[in-house]
Amino acid sequence: MFRLGFTLTNNSGQQRIGSGIALAIALVSILSCAGAAVAIQDTATTPNDAATQPQDKDNDSVYVRITTNKGDIILELNKAKAPKSVANFMSYVEEEYFDGTIFHRIIEQFMIQGGGFTSDMKKKPTKPGVENEWQNGLKNDRGTISMARIGGQPNSGTSQFFINVVDNPMLDRAQADGAAYAVFGSVVAGMDVVDAIRSVPVQVSPLNRREISYPTEPIVIEMLREMTADDAREAIEAAAAKSAPKPSEEKQPSTTPGVGD
Repeated sequence: MFRLGFTLTNNSGQQRIGSGIALAIALVSILSCAGAAVAIQDTATTPNDAATQPQDKDNDSVYVRITTNKGDIILELNKAKAPKSVANFMSYVEEEYFDGTIFHRIIEQFMIQGGGFTSDMKKKPTKPGVENEWQNGLKNDRGTISMARIGGQPNSGTSQFFINVVDNPMLDRAQADGAAYAVFGSVVAGMDVVDAIRSVPVQVSPLNRREISYPTEPIVIEMLREMTADDAREAIEAAAAKSAPKPSEEKQPSTTPGVGD
């Protein structure tokens, strides 16, 4: 079993990130449990579901919908800058590999990770690791999706991925093994779902007894499928409509009696 050499908890059992130095040390040790890769995530600016629009320029983008028991997350994957990572991910999508897997690792001020275990914590078999495309110019900012991997093995990423819930610039810098973490896409709708998942209470992980990151309730990927750019656009517009502020109701004349003569 791979161990993570740090603990992100406080006395009440809630996760928290300590000093910048402690976090940097922690990230160096991010390993996947039981041989599966672990991940971290993105964002310098919070993705705006209402403003984001699919690009799909020259077919450089692929769109997928992650249907979870907490709601839907729409991803835009960047084939132009991360062709091998996207091809690897889509090979699992086409096989419906992710259906029934879970987000098994949640660190509220860091990332949410999934794609490798079933709800009963059985690790699914994977294909050989993919080349690490960490030098593609994409950054681990909030709302980005990255390849999880085994520490010390740069090209060990397989099915597991993580979504950054805060900006994690330390993941863009080469670790002790000479590589960082490869971003291959971003959330274009459903960051509210990601934030709902990150807020789920957690407990000691069955994969690492020194880490409190395992959700107390199953966060299930019910389905993960490719979608067209048009379908993605509709999903983005629906998310925008849902999150748009409602017009304030017109003030009614006060019926409170006045104070006077």
